[in-house]
Amino acid sequence: MILERILEHKKAELRRKQSRGYLTELKNRIADGRPPMGFIKALESGRRADSPALIAEVKKASPSQGLMRSEFAEKFDPLKLARIYENHGASALSVLTDQEFFQGSLDYLAAIKDQVGLPALNKEFMVEEVQFYEARAYGADCVLLIVAALDRIQLQDLYAIAEGLDLNVLIETHDEQEVDTVLERIPDVQLLGINNRDLKTFSTDLSVTQRLAKRIPSDKFIVSESGIHKRDDVLRIHESGAKAMLIGESLIKADDISSKIKELLGQSEENDQEESKKETRWV
Repeated sequence: MILERILEHKKAELRRKQSRGYLTELKNRIADGRPPMGFIKALESGRRADSPALIAEVKKASPSQGLMRSEFAEKFDPLKLARIYENHGASALSVLTDQEFFQGSLDYLAAIKDQVGLPALNKEFMVEEVQFYEARAYGADCVLLIVAALDRIQLQDLYAIAEGLDLNVLIETHDEQEVDTVLERIPDVQLLGINNRDLKTFSTDLSVTQRLAKRIPSDKFIVSESGIHKRDDVLRIHESGAKAMLIGESLIKADDISSKIKELLGQSEENDQEESKKETRWV
């Protein structure tokens, strides 16, 4: 399974980073940096009566699809992508930082946080304490914990580490058992993600959000992830109780990202004169 391959490589990668000097360097960078922005607060503000808040993803590649766009082989500009998202309705960002499987980078996260005014999720496979210091040092406001990648003790311990660093935490689930585990082990969780993608087949099914949302108390902030491509998809997850949606593929592959965001959020296609000057096309 691809998740197992990723985790095996991630643990080997992290063994090379386990030095006191590296952790000290990260702590110094944190001390000199800015405090995290409120990721959850931004999502609360970005919700509308007819749509969840949008978390727009900055992603170059994926294990199942390779490069998200063919031109990324020549040039990938994460900062340009993040600015387009910021200018056209995203409430927050998700930035892939895994290098081996997603061709991401912590440097992408740092550059975006230096110049874009939206809070950002460090989209990474978090399995060791040092990764949380990396996330904080490179500007993350929120981190991801994937229940399928962790045992129950790890889940609790890593959640506590993130909170100790003032990071919001998105906990990602895929089935009923994982949802129950989170609610039992971390009852004060605020952000609870439902990934519509099957980790074995990589197929997506929005009924996963519809099914799992029924198990989640209304005071939790549900984030629906993967498989959201059109306005009808947005309405479907919204009616199920999702308060935010994490979208990458359908935005990145759109010729005009602004129009795609408007479609997903159900906004008017009319642009004012100033907005029409903003670059929103890849081609």
